[in-house]
Amino acid sequence: MLLVGSMVFTAIVAVVAQAQTLDNAKNKLPEIGVVASDALTIDKEVILGNAIMKQLRGQAPLVNDPVIEEYIQDLGNRLVLHADNTRFPFKFFIVNNPVLNAFAFYGGYIGIHSGLITRAQSESELASVVAHEIAHVTQRHLARRVQAQSRSAPLQLASLLGSILVALADPEAGVAAMQATLGGSQQAQINFTRSIEREADNIGISILYRAGFDPKGAPAFFGRLAEQARTSSVQLAFLRTHPLPQERVAETILRANAFGERRVPPSLSFGLARARLNARYLFDQERALQFYTAEVERLNAASTQTSVASKAAKYGYAIALFENERYVDSEKLVLELMENDEENLFYLDLYTDTLLKQGKYEQAINMLTEHWQHRPQNRVLALNLANAYLYAESFDESIQILRDMLLVDSEDLLAYQLLHDAYRQSQNKKDAHITQANIYALISAYSLAINELQFAYNFSNNDTLERQRITGMIEKMRNEQETARRLSL
Repeated sequence: MLLVGSMVFTAIVAVVAQAQTLDNAKNKLPEIGVVASDALTIDKEVILGNAIMKQLRGQAPLVNDPVIEEYIQDLGNRLVLHADNTRFPFKFFIVNNPVLNAFAFYGGYIGIHSGLITRAQSESELASVVAHEIAHVTQRHLARRVQAQSRSAPLQLASLLGSILVALADPEAGVAAMQATLGGSQQAQINFTRSIEREADNIGISILYRAGFDPKGAPAFFGRLAEQARTSSVQLAFLRTHPLPQERVAETILRANAFGERRVPPSLSFGLARARLNARYLFDQERALQFYTAEVERLNAASTQTSVASKAAKYGYAIALFENERYVDSEKLVLELMENDEENLFYLDLYTDTLLKQGKYEQAINMLTEHWQHRPQNRVLALNLANAYLYAESFDESIQILRDMLLVDSEDLLAYQLLHDAYRQSQNKKDAHITQANIYALISAYSLAINELQFAYNFSNNDTLERQRITGMIEKMRNEQETARRLSL
């Protein structure tokens, strides 16, 4: 577990440990707490993980970018396929934060900071961190620590959970908040043992190797972590019971060497993901344009125009041009990249954006439809096509695509947001309010969700069946709101 990620991981354990301590108290948690001698069940882990993820959606700066989300989910799935003891689907997501960090929590949720991706020097380095977090989940380190801590003194659940959420978005503020919440003796109780971290390191490297990555990506990454640790005394002081980064470098080198040498070619998808995060999320418009202009010129001078690095630099430059409203120039460059790679989702997504900004709606729809017919289940293509129909004011087509997507994934926030726009622009007030209610529910804003459903009820035109359906949704929201309230007591 990395720096503040370890702190967040263990603090969440303390939250559940307190929930167990309070299980026989007046505010009993509904189907959540377990007695000290029992292991936390898989079903309960999923319930807790879903509740925490809803809080994160509403409070942490997540990267809601379908291309980046698909990349990190694909990378994570490649690793999960080679992990043992997987009990539920893993969900990977990106926090828009330049700090080099990652974390895991209940239900198979794994968060990766954007800074980890942009500062990793290879996909194997990135994968080594993700594999480490997967190992924490598959070994049920959270559940094991809950059992060990269930007899500890109660903590302030509400303030601690708030500190956890702050830490994910702003590690320094989160550390301060947690230190204010936790007493000295209690703080010691939430630290992971050396054996747990070493177990995650060892199993993670094994997963990494079996998935086809370079196992030496782990020690290479930890070397960079050790460098950061030298300038992060506050965070390291909080994590003194963890293996020091220098020690972990030595141990991971030995472990990686046991698997032998493996040469892995540079990953274009990794390079494109780094460029997209830098140019669209981490850099401002001016810096992105300056950086990628210089990078393209440097690589052209080095005669590496066809390399992965050159393609990634050109892609970053094309995004920077787009962000600076130079849509024609951006379109020209992305078309050059697509000449020999026309199915690449990174390129198709940016090409669609350039067409829509120039008012070329039909061209975008025709292009995307052709690709979507070959890959009808692809989320990136479906969202782009629905968005293109929305630009063209073809609301029925957009709504149909998005409703179909939500039948497959009822927690697709981007699909809900586009669907809300489609209903609103087509003057369908009832369904616009219902969709907005679902959006609020996905971020645990249940009071706002209930208000939206009450508005929808008023627009139901005395349709008895529709009013009954909305009334049922309101009751469901109230039940979820009560469950969330009890989890924070």
